[in-house]
Amino acid sequence: MVRWTDHALAQLRHIHDYIAQDSPFYAKRVAQALVAKTLGLDELPQQGRKVPELNDEAVRELPLYSYRILYEIRPTQIDVLAVIHKRRDLQPEEIPREA
Repeated sequence: MVRWTDHALAQLRHIHDYIAQDSPFYAKRVAQALVAKTLGLDELPQQGRKVPELNDEAVRELPLYSYRILYEIRPTQIDVLAVIHKRRDLQPEEIPREA
């Protein structure tokens, strides 16, 4: 099962709202594409690359457009942790992870 964390959903909403200022149509398209990219992660969780800033085999990322979709492979599910812009300087402490 793929589960989006509250943090990741808030980021997705922010991305949607930012793009919607110029184009509600493309805002919806981008948001849907970001969610669609995570479908099937529970079947192929290793498809993303390891997040270099975290150096943890369980935390991986998928690229889409100018975004990085960060997710964690857990024993019973995949948690989408964050959606960030590729140009952003990612700090490991910014990524909330459940124990």
